[in-house]
Amino acid sequence: MKRQPLLLFAFPACVLLILAAERMATLLLGTYPASPDMWKIWLALHPSSGMVWQQVDVYLGGSMVLDFALLGAALVVCWMASRARRSAAFFLANHGILILAASMIFIGGRSQTASTIAAFTAPSGFRFSLMMDFTWLNCLLAVIGVTACAYCHLAYVRELGMRVESRRVRIMALQRDF
Repeated sequence: MKRQPLLLFAFPACVLLILAAERMATLLLGTYPASPDMWKIWLALHPSSGMVWQQVDVYLGGSMVLDFALLGAALVVCWMASRARRSAAFFLANHGILILAASMIFIGGRSQTASTIAAFTAPSGFRFSLMMDFTWLNCLLAVIGVTACAYCHLAYVRELGMRVESRRVRIMALQRDF
């Protein structure tokens, strides 16, 4: 089975498009502040990616042009990594975006005032809470991220098996020649 670069690129593209959609919603919200639809879109996207942009804007000076340039560069790097011949590039790109998506979910869950706080009690009686926002966007990111991670590992293991098989054939050919 040959790996599909488009499948390796789908999850990083999804995360980067969510970040770009939040930036675009923020821009349009500034242009149309009285539109309830713009507020709905912005409120759906902002919790998961707003804290990321607050951290990025510290270094970029709050320029949306630089934000979009950064997203474009990241998109190109992820596309090139998914098309790379060596498997380490797509492996690192996919897992780097997975860490970014997880941080978006966890940081965004703590930044909201009305989040879902699930409290659990351990058998020993110790109570702990999981503060994570279970919105449709966060659940979608988590499911796609875990699926992309599984496909990435599968592709890596299959390529490793193909390399071992080709090495085994070359060793047998050398043994036969001697």
